[in-house]
Amino acid sequence: MRNSDRLPPRELPKRRSGRHRNPLSFDNWFGTPALIMAVPGTADRARGADGESIGARMADLVRAYRPEVTIRYGHTEGDEQSLTEALTDLKDDQGSPLSAVVVPLVTAPHAGTSAAIEEAVARTGAEARVTEGLGPHPMLAEVLHLRLAESGYVRADRMRLISVVARDTTMADGIIVGAVGGEAAAGAAGVSAVLLAARLGLTVLPADLENEAAVEQVVGQLRQGGCRRPVIAPSALGPELPREELEALAARFGARLGAPLGADSLLGKIAALRYAEVLNSLGVEQPPTVEELPAPVGSRHRPES
Repeated sequence: MRNSDRLPPRELPKRRSGRHRNPLSFDNWFGTPALIMAVPGTADRARGADGESIGARMADLVRAYRPEVTIRYGHTEGDEQSLTEALTDLKDDQGSPLSAVVVPLVTAPHAGTSAAIEEAVARTGAEARVTEGLGPHPMLAEVLHLRLAESGYVRADRMRLISVVARDTTMADGIIVGAVGGEAAAGAAGVSAVLLAARLGLTVLPADLENEAAVEQVVGQLRQGGCRRPVIAPSALGPELPREELEALAARFGARLGAPLGADSLLGKIAALRYAEVLNSLGVEQPPTVEELPAPVGSRHRPES
């Protein structure tokens, strides 16, 4: 016989909040402010071999996550495709507290980029919020792994068994995660270094690429640990430092140089996450009140007659 006191499955609210909600979602009562990506350096430095800007490629990747948002990019240096131009003539939705959210395309705190963004926002008078950079973030370690694997310096799959010897002489036996932006950037690169070491089963150390003494010290640590084939993996999209300077730095210390991160779908996802984080931080995301919760059902909750 059916138990009449058994409660039927309770229906959850259609919209979930808290730590189980979609991190890419946000409250859109104020519309969708433009997502402006700040590309470090000049437009010439940000162009790849095919002539396409890394900003344009990143805009296409972010658009896959935020198709409803106006997406622009601008460079922090030079007059061509500048950040000031990207922040000009933004659509102003009536009643919206924001016209733009600026996402710096850097993987760690970078004083020069931050100063350029502040100047561009002040010059245009745009109602804009600036997010954190793309790092530190766990997904950066995965992108670093992909770039190293594409260059043939590490295996493409994650470590299965611990091995103290690389498979052949072309593979790295030690990795330097190169940061751009000073001591704070090197600290952020340390997060990626720990995660990358767990993925590869190799010794991975961070270093500031703009500080030769720091790079020399880290290379010395790897050498003392038995590393003979170190590889520098730049934790940067590319425009931050000229490739020629990085190649000269690697040659000076007897290391090989990996490819920069470049435009990647995972980086596009991080940029979309930063956008959503800023909008949710405005305080419009509130837990539901008792009145907003669905009414409980079942015999135990029937009103007394």
